[in-house]
Amino acid sequence: MKKAFSIIVTLALLAWLACDSRWKMVGDAFASVTPGAFAAVTLSLFVTYVLRALRVCDEFRDEVNGRFGACLRVILIHNAMINVVPFRGGETAFPLLLRQVFGISIVRASASLLWFRLQDAFVVGVLACLVWPGLHPALRAAGIAALIAVAWYLPRWARAPHDWAGRGKIVSKLGKLRDIFTEATGRSRYGWWWTVANWTLKLAVQGWLLAMLLGTSFQTAFPGAVGAEAAAILPVQGVAGFGTYEAGAAAALLYSDIAMKDGLQAALALHLFILCSAVATGAIAWLFPSKSTLPETPAAGPARK
Repeated sequence: MKKAFSIIVTLALLAWLACDSRWKMVGDAFASVTPGAFAAVTLSLFVTYVLRALRVCDEFRDEVNGRFGACLRVILIHNAMINVVPFRGGETAFPLLLRQVFGISIVRASASLLWFRLQDAFVVGVLACLVWPGLHPALRAAGIAALIAVAWYLPRWARAPHDWAGRGKIVSKLGKLRDIFTEATGRSRYGWWWTVANWTLKLAVQGWLLAMLLGTSFQTAFPGAVGAEAAAILPVQGVAGFGTYEAGAAAALLYSDIAMKDGLQAALALHLFILCSAVATGAIAWLFPSKSTLPETPAAGPARK
C-alpha cells in the first residue's frame, strides 16, 4: 500500500508539473529544430559515448581484453546514473560496474575515475578560457597557461619518489593512494586525445542545438554550452543537475545579449534533451547484461543443486 501510494503521489506531482503553462515555452523552443537535426544531434551524442568507451578500453586494456561492447555498456549506464542521481552519486556506478564486469578493484577504478574527471575539468576549463565572452586577453592567456601547467605537473608529481610510507598511519595510507593515482595517470596511452576529442564534439553538438533553440548563430550559443558543462563539473549537483546547468549556460549567454529568461529556457530544453538521451541509452544498455569475469561463489550441498 505504501509503494502504491508513493507511486500515485509521484504521478500526481508529475502531472501537476506538466500542466504548468511555462512548459509550453520549452515545447515551442523544440519546434524550431527539424527532425533531421534531432537525428544528427542524437547520433553525434552517441559518438561521444563511443569516445568515452574507447578511453576506458585504453586505460584498462590489460583487464578489458578488447571487450569494447562491455566498456560501452559501462559508460552508458554510468552516464545515465550521473544524469539522474543527485550530488554526483551516480559516479559510484563506474567503479562498481568495472569490478563486476572486469574484476577491477574499486580502488583502482576510483583512482582512474578521479583522473578522468580531472582531465575533463582541465579540457573544459581551457575551452572556457578560450571562448568565454568579455574576458580580457591577458586573463584568457593566463588561465589557459595555468591549467596546462597544472595538467602537465600533476602526473609528474604523482610519479615522483616519496617517503610517505613511514610517516604514520594516515600519511602511509595517503602514500598508497598516491601510488594508485600514479598508476592511473600513467596507464592510458591516448587519454588526453580521447578527452579532447570527446569534449570538442560534445560541446560543438550542444552549441549547435542551443543555437537552433535560441534562433541565433553558433558563435553566440557555443559559450553557453561551455558554461553549462563547466557548471556541471561542480562536485555537488542537484537532482539530475537541474539548476546549475541552466544557470551556467544563461550566465555565459548574458555577454551575448541573450536575456536571462531566454537563456534559461533554451538551456532547460537542451538539458532535457541530453537527459533523455542519457537515460534512454542507459536503459537500453541495462537490457543487455555483460558477462562478468568474477568467479561465482560456489554454494554448499543442496543449494548448489
